[in-house]
Amino acid sequence: MAAPRGAEAPAPARHDDAPREAVAEVGRGDRGTVQAIVTGAGSSFYWALRLLPRQRREAMFAVYAFCRIVDDIADGNLSVDDKLAALAEWRAEVRRLFQGRPAHPVARALAGPAARFGLHEEDFLAILEGMEMDASGRMVAPSLLELELYCRRAAGAVGMLSASIFGLPRPEGRSLALSLGQALQYTNFLRDLADDAHRGRLYLHRELLETHGIEARAPREVLENPGLPAACAELARMAEERFNAALRVLKACPRKPSRPARAILHLYRRLLRRLCLRGFDRARLSEPVRLGRAERLWIALREWLA
Repeated sequence: MAAPRGAEAPAPARHDDAPREAVAEVGRGDRGTVQAIVTGAGSSFYWALRLLPRQRREAMFAVYAFCRIVDDIADGNLSVDDKLAALAEWRAEVRRLFQGRPAHPVARALAGPAARFGLHEEDFLAILEGMEMDASGRMVAPSLLELELYCRRAAGAVGMLSASIFGLPRPEGRSLALSLGQALQYTNFLRDLADDAHRGRLYLHRELLETHGIEARAPREVLENPGLPAACAELARMAEERFNAALRVLKACPRKPSRPARAILHLYRRLLRRLCLRGFDRARLSEPVRLGRAERLWIALREWLA
């Protein structure tokens, strides 16, 4: 995530400028750290990524572990200042990574993939900037423009890194990252309404609330408002539009490297539709909506074998 306000950000650099020693293979301890984070998270992404060839799989797991760590900082119980300080240290660690001297086990695990797949420093920094938006308390009924900025940082940048690892051409990869990243984020916002409100966050943008007659901005008050189901249904429609946009991009992408993106799209689209079937009445928001492990594996295998 981003450094605290007022701190100077390093100029983004491409990894092909980094020293050759950054290409060194990840050590067993670093790989074990990454694997523990990934398997402990229970992510829907796991089976879509588990079927990748080894080098690409390990690269994606390292990216996921980085995202998990910095997201946990933003979501944790530290003070705002301490969260921003921890994220600033990760900014420094990203700088060290692209200078060829990473220190953290996850950063060391990223060194080889960053060189091998041409990952961009600016994308890691964008993820950190998105997490700073969370940590600083900005994400409470933000404007639509600010919400879109958050999605580009917190999800679009992850999509850019993923597209490079998958082997997608950069123009198509960028377009896919932005549309699919936004669709995934909107789905997460709808899934996590109650948990986010508990943290004092609300990712329903203020224009959406105003359209549905919701004047409150305090997260828990919004969740009690009778206009909430209609607002959520509209955000779900916006997510469906982004999924459709991502599918249009995928039609122009080579089939083999786009398989994991297709699997992730179908996993999350199914989750979105299940959320809509459950509904968004306040009394039902605490009812979990998940895809079972066998279901996730089946969707991943279906896309891999198609």
